[in-house]
Amino acid sequence: MAPAPAPKPRQKFLRQYELIERVHAYDPTADEALLNRAYVYAMRMHGSQTRASGDPYYAHPIEVAGILTEYRLDTATIVTALLHDVIEDTPVTKEEISKLFGEEIAELVEGVTKLSKLELQAEHARQAENLRKFILAISKDVRVLLVKLADRLHNMRTLHFIKSQAKRERIARETRDIYAPLARNIGCHRICTELEELSFEHTNPVARNAIIRRLDTLRAEQGGAVALVSQEIAARLESSGLPARVFGREKSPYSIWRKLQRKSIGFSQMSDIYAFRVIVDSEEDCYRALGVVHRAWSSVPDRFKDFISTPKRNNYRSLHTTVVGPRGMRIEMQIRTEAMDRVAEDGVAAHFRYKDASYGLDLEGMEAAGGRDPLANLRQLVQVLEHGGDAEELVEHAKLEMFLDQVFVFTPKGKLVSLPRGAMPLDFAYAVHTSVGDTCIGVKINGELKPLRTLLNNGDVVEVVRGSKPVVPPDWRSLTVTGRARSAIRRHIRQTEKEEFLRLGRASVEQVFERAGKKLKDVSLRPILERFALETEDGLFDAVGRGRVLPGQVLETAFPGMKDAVMAVATARRKIDGGTAARLYVRGGGLTPGVSLHFAHCCSPVPGDRIVGILRENGSDSKEGGLDVHTIDCPKLAEYEDREDLWRDLNWTPEAERETVSLARLHATIGNAPGVLGQVCTIIGEAGGNIVNLRMHHRQSDFFDVDIDVEVRDAKHLTNISAALRTCPTVETVDRTRG
Repeated sequence: MAPAPAPKPRQKFLRQYELIERVHAYDPTADEALLNRAYVYAMRMHGSQTRASGDPYYAHPIEVAGILTEYRLDTATIVTALLHDVIEDTPVTKEEISKLFGEEIAELVEGVTKLSKLELQAEHARQAENLRKFILAISKDVRVLLVKLADRLHNMRTLHFIKSQAKRERIARETRDIYAPLARNIGCHRICTELEELSFEHTNPVARNAIIRRLDTLRAEQGGAVALVSQEIAARLESSGLPARVFGREKSPYSIWRKLQRKSIGFSQMSDIYAFRVIVDSEEDCYRALGVVHRAWSSVPDRFKDFISTPKRNNYRSLHTTVVGPRGMRIEMQIRTEAMDRVAEDGVAAHFRYKDASYGLDLEGMEAAGGRDPLANLRQLVQVLEHGGDAEELVEHAKLEMFLDQVFVFTPKGKLVSLPRGAMPLDFAYAVHTSVGDTCIGVKINGELKPLRTLLNNGDVVEVVRGSKPVVPPDWRSLTVTGRARSAIRRHIRQTEKEEFLRLGRASVEQVFERAGKKLKDVSLRPILERFALETEDGLFDAVGRGRVLPGQVLETAFPGMKDAVMAVATARRKIDGGTAARLYVRGGGLTPGVSLHFAHCCSPVPGDRIVGILRENGSDSKEGGLDVHTIDCPKLAEYEDREDLWRDLNWTPEAERETVSLARLHATIGNAPGVLGQVCTIIGEAGGNIVNLRMHHRQSDFFDVDIDVEVRDAKHLTNISAALRTCPTVETVDRTRG
């Protein structure tokens, strides 16, 4: 186990008068008496409680309030920050808060309060339930989210004081997967970036340190050039009558890591480690500055984006371009006004200001400046709950939608619809209206009939072909990425899929029991049902099939004294193989029980890949024929483009994504130097991969190519291994190979 990071020096918390001075600096009319009462009340209620750092607990809510003063939030939000933990961690009730501080603050405090008494559920289920409650609260008032983000930010700043490495990593993962995307969703870039960096420090310190070392070297080589380029850009704009503030910025280590995950390039091939921000006076000046830049230096094709005329979903507005600039440097540029820059950094928090003699969120001013409702995206997640989705489905959709970039498409009447990148026609149909999605039978993209699995691109005009009655096939789930579409589809097929989940759950439990040398039929399930608060055996197997209860948890409850070695063998991750047993790992496509599945060697699908099945032509959808499972981007699928009758849309089961390992192949080009192969193997091992085979070829004096077969948990795990390799100075390229 790695040692805990060295303790960082403790920081003093804000004194009462210091906090009030901060609030009065931007809101002189703030209720000083209310702030004083809340400050004293928080100290009194938390009393002698202490944090892992040894500081008094009340230092935490005070510092959270201090963070929010940096974003100039209203008095009610600052008071909520001071009181946000009193309901959860002290005997105080919502009713008492309402009596002392008013109903508005009581509602906000309750919205931030986590559910903590879900004893019978697994950790991920508790987190999911907390998020469900949280999403419902912030869909009504964005201030709940702002307080929660500041709360999480201060907790992450002090995370190094927690002794348990496992706990630090769990909190960091939750921050990375939930809270940083939520901050990005409402445009709070500053908070999002710091949360990501702090999470990266605890979840992958090896990769982060490798990137920091590369940045230190690059800074020593190019730091002076960045200042000179900034001066030259500013001088060129000044001579054209456009005074501007120009400065270079360095990508954060986590931002570089994300790019290394997405792109098949090494660190040395990244051209946008440094980018330049140009701040001008007006929106018109943004476009004038763009013209000056493009006349002075050659622009890089397909690298211009206009987020001023078409803002991002989180209200981000800016012009983006890439040019071959001064000294032949390829540089990214962002051109925006001061107001746009503040919104880009602070998001919705930038719109708190005076209006009509009161201080608060100015929605009208935000919309007048070209912004959109900051809660529109989050309210879509509420529809997952309204369609009968459970809390864990909500987490799945929240992560997916908040991490993806966006694509802009149009209705035939010219209305703009913003969707996550990777969206397909059904996502568009459900974004227009639930009834449009339910009755969709086809789609025209730019006037041509296209399959429902077609990916939408920026600028597409999409027309939904509708039928007279709602018809929602089960395999539609694999043709969507948005939570709104998936939850609506789940609502229709929830009952029809129950038998499949029952069968999958029972088979999973039987397999685990068999590996432990036990038989399910010899065990009373009553204690198991009681532990997981389930009423029937069918309810248990359904929960296992849906991934809410793990087969290993069932075994552990049935045999609490089982030896660790036996338990480890029984619950060890299993390798995904083809045949009829593969139905434990793949579902959908209208498959009949007992159908044989074959995982295609041409693309080697792993859990997390989007997959489709191709019906074997020498038989039917049966034991004799079966299906070949391919990734959605497999080149071999082009052979079946005109044979829609052979296609089956498939999904991975929760069992596959949580309990298996798969074999994938990486192809790397590596600098020829002593010890580099051992370094590569170490990186893969530290990232949790297991090398099964390694083959070198095309060896030259400077470089050599190597194919590495590695066992991985899922596609994300494989991506992380690839990105970790790209941080290595001797690794030139890393790609996933097919076949």
